[in-house]
Order: sequence, then structure tokens, then C-alpha cells
Amino acid sequence: MGGFLAAATGFFYPVTAAFCALTAILLQILSNLANDYGDYVKGVDNAERTGPQRTLQSGALTKEQMGCGIIVVALITLLSGGILLLLAWFHIGWKELMVFGALGIAAVAAALCYTLGKHAYGYRGLGDLFCFLFFGWVAVAGTFFLTTNRFDPLVLLPATAMGFLSNAVLNINNMRDYENDKAKGKNTLVVKTGLKVAFAYHVLLIVGAFVCLTIFLWLKHVTWYVYAFWLLFPLFAMDLITIRKTLERGVPDKLLPLQVVKTFLLSLAFGVLLLLA
Repeated sequence: MGGFLAAATGFFYPVTAAFCALTAILLQILSNLANDYGDYVKGVDNAERTGPQRTLQSGALTKEQMGCGIIVVALITLLSGGILLLLAWFHIGWKELMVFGALGIAAVAAALCYTLGKHAYGYRGLGDLFCFLFFGWVAVAGTFFLTTNRFDPLVLLPATAMGFLSNAVLNINNMRDYENDKAKGKNTLVVKTGLKVAFAYHVLLIVGAFVCLTIFLWLKHVTWYVYAFWLLFPLFAMDLITIRKTLERGVPDKLLPLQVVKTFLLSLAFGVLLLLA
């Protein structure tokens, strides 16, 4: 999304955008590995857990091997982020460079501390906040700034939309794992609020994302056909109907990858339409 928004300005640095995407992907991988390790050692990943078996839970790797993998991926992520900052250094000031360097280190720390350690924020219902900030505002607005060398406040609208949809992925995961998380003391936002409130929150995330994108287009006075991204809304609505029907029995695991794919398709469709405008 950040790359599309930057390209729509007519001037941006594509290589920098590519390293923004690579660093974001590495951060997601690091987060998944750390989450696998943290939930396993805390006893959350057990026979009662819903969904596919995870790496440590299945015995595919030992804790020592997973720990080494986390260190390696963390170092590769920092290397990618360092190259990104080096590329950006040619067209942004040193103060901005320091800010983004700090954000990069914070992003790595956030990926690790979601479930790792005694004070893991994922166990205190703060996962949604960090997910929104780093996979919404920081990822989208940060990519836009690093690849255009300017900041547009309106970019925070599509950045918010991506933050909402990233939270929707996390929320499906936490609704699916509600019973087991509650029993094991993993106090996610879903555990804190209950399933009915979590579903209402999920509806707000999906609708809010589409509304934010619409307001952005309206304020930018773009051509009418860019609003065609709303044609994808029924795909998201179908998932909402499924979640509502299965909420008490257990949200199906298949909805998790579907939410990821649909979020990517929405970002892709919105971006392509924006470039064609």
C-alpha cells in the first residue's frame, strides 16, 4: 500500500520501496517464529489448541534450534533495515534517518516481545495496538516517506485501513484460540472482552478500513472508477457472516489465511486503480 501511494505521486524510489517490503516481510516472519517459541514455552500451544500444529508443538524443531532461527532472522531483518536506511540516506536528512533507525529497532523488539519474556504484551491484550502501529501507520506511512522524501497527512487514512485489516487477521486468530487462550492465561483482547464484543470489533475493523480508503479518495478528488475497490467488500462480508454463525462453536481456522489473501487483494486492487486514475 505504501509503495502504491508513493508511485501515485509520480516520483518515488522503487529500490527503496522493495527493501521496505522485504523488511516488513522479515519482521512478519520474525514475529511468527517468536510467537511460536513464546506460546510453546508458556504452555499455550498444546493438544487443546485449535488450528494447524506449530513448529515446536509438532516437534519439527527443538527449542534450541528455534532460538537459533530467531536470532538469525532477527539479524537478517536488521541487515535489511540497515540497507534500507542506507538507501534512504541519499535523499532524507540525518534526523529523519535516526527516527527511522529507532523505529526499525522498535519494530524488531515488538516482533520479539509479543509472546517472549515475562512481560509479553500479547498476553496483556496489547497485541492489537502494536499490530496497528507497526503494520499500519509505520509500515504504510513510513514506506511512503522513505520512497518519496515527503510526508502527506492524508496517507494516514490508507495506513489506518491497513492497520485495521492487520488487526482483523490477529482478531480472527484470537477468536479461534479464545477457549485455549483463556484457559492458559493468555489475556488477548478477545479474552478480555469476550467473543460477542470481539465480533462487533471485527465488523468495525472491516467496515472502518473501507471507509478510511473511501475518505482518502474523496479528499484526493480522484476519478470515480477508483471507488470500484468496494466490489471486494462482499468477499469480506461473507467472512463476517461465517464468523457470526460459528462464533460460539469456534471460528474456523480457514478464515485466517482468507483474511490475509483478501487484505492483499484489496491493497493490490486499490493501488492499481489509484495508479490508473
